[in-house]
Amino acid sequence: MIICKRIKDIEKQLVALRKEGKKVSFAPTMGALHSGHISLVKARQKAGWVTVCSIFVNPTQFNDKADFEKYPITIEGDIMKLIEAGCDILFLPTVAEMYPDGFENKKPVDFGFLAQTLEGEHRPGHFDGMAQIVEKLLRIVKPDTLYMGQKDYQQQLIVSKLIEKRKLPTKLIAYPTLREKDGLAMSSRNVRLDAHSRKVAVQLSKVLRSSILKIEDSKLKRKAADATAIMNTAKAALAKHPEFEVEYYELRDAANLQPLATIAPKQKVVALVAAKIGGVRLIDNMVG
Repeated sequence: MIICKRIKDIEKQLVALRKEGKKVSFAPTMGALHSGHISLVKARQKAGWVTVCSIFVNPTQFNDKADFEKYPITIEGDIMKLIEAGCDILFLPTVAEMYPDGFENKKPVDFGFLAQTLEGEHRPGHFDGMAQIVEKLLRIVKPDTLYMGQKDYQQQLIVSKLIEKRKLPTKLIAYPTLREKDGLAMSSRNVRLDAHSRKVAVQLSKVLRSSILKIEDSKLKRKAADATAIMNTAKAALAKHPEFEVEYYELRDAANLQPLATIAPKQKVVALVAAKIGGVRLIDNMVG
């Protein structure tokens, strides 16, 4: 695996590979890699594509300074995992390399409601910073395909809109959320959970699954589902676990995240949750 720390170095590597007719797949990460990340790296290997991964903890997408400072850094272990996975190129830039002129985004994209709701409400500025760094990375790597995990559902919708608005020549592929054996969504933040919090955290996925099963049951019966009632039941189930500080639990239209009162039999819906437990903020979602 080739490790590049400077923009000009990775650009040089990719130009040479493209001259050989290679196509490039890209998985941007913030490190603390788990099996979900590795699945993104492996997604195009069998097709003979060049696999590129980046590790960069982006300061502009953290609205909470303490969260940024506590974000797990495991570079040596991450490099070993990528080598074992067969990653071709790792881009490992510094903050100064990615933001030589400071953090100001002089040409932000207006994502409207899509970035103002859910995570946008609870993490002001998060999506501006995320979109800023993703655009920088896409302009550097110029991948044919961009792989992102579906656990960050709202994020991948916004990145899709970014690609459309900026007319970037890459195809976004959202990869299904990978889960631990008990159902907890894989996340870099999971390593910060103590034993008790880790045990309780699985309730997030259980409640999501319960909501989706109710929606699917209504669809089978060709009946509209009461979104409000399903959400209230889910919130009551989470309230039984006082360890949770629930920020939101919502059923939204899967295409645009618009709120729902009722769910039509053929409507695609996403259930989303964000909650803190043991000082660690977790998000998850399921689509039905």
